[in-house]
Amino acid sequence: MIAGVEDVTGRRVVELFGVPVDVLTMEQTVSAVRKLVADGSPHQHVVVNAAKIVELGRNPALAEVIRGCDLVNADGKAVVWASRILGSPLPERVAGIDLFEKLVEAAHHDGSSVYFLGARPEIVAAVAGVLTARHPGLQVAGFHDGYWSDDEAMVAEVRAAQPDYVFLAIPSPRKEFWLNQHLQALGAPFVMGVGGSFDVLAGKVGRAPRWVQEIGMEWAWRVGQEPRRLAKRYLVGNTAFIAMTVSEWRKGLRS
Repeated sequence: MIAGVEDVTGRRVVELFGVPVDVLTMEQTVSAVRKLVADGSPHQHVVVNAAKIVELGRNPALAEVIRGCDLVNADGKAVVWASRILGSPLPERVAGIDLFEKLVEAAHHDGSSVYFLGARPEIVAAVAGVLTARHPGLQVAGFHDGYWSDDEAMVAEVRAAQPDYVFLAIPSPRKEFWLNQHLQALGAPFVMGVGGSFDVLAGKVGRAPRWVQEIGMEWAWRVGQEPRRLAKRYLVGNTAFIAMTVSEWRKGLRS
């Protein structure tokens, strides 16, 4: 897809690795989300990063979920760099954790309610505490840890709370599939997977300094924190992403 082309809904998107990505800055994304919330009908958001792009190659069902989302952002410098190499440039990285925090701020400003779902009980409780302290008067419709056994009961609990925003912190691609499956039943105008953001806000995991984020090396910072768990994952994943980018670039040369 040519950079900046509008689809039938009026979104400006580029197609990268078979999925649409919205051509939006952080500020524009926040504005778009507020409009989705005001619309009132259920909308799903997703971010794509190098690891998720690699997952698309072996999980076509995930690509279908992403194509069905109302808003898709690039979370990762690698995806932004790839978009420029492939001739469909994105304006900037829209990091999921930063967007999450800005949307909570927007919810507070608008008088909208939020629901935090996922992580361990003490972590999600800490997140609710941190964000209500940061935004006094924030309407927290509820929160629940990520260890439920009955999906229908969990969905019913969230729906009964009537939140405007649902932020789900469980691993990918489970969170994308779960939100897609239960989007209508949840009834919230906006749902978003936030991965490990709860752990960062609760102080369990430290985030890389801003300069490390800006040069696209946040993954290396994470590996430094948890080398045994993450070193192989990032080595294999980053290599696969580079190979996919080169393959897409070659396809472009032949077209």
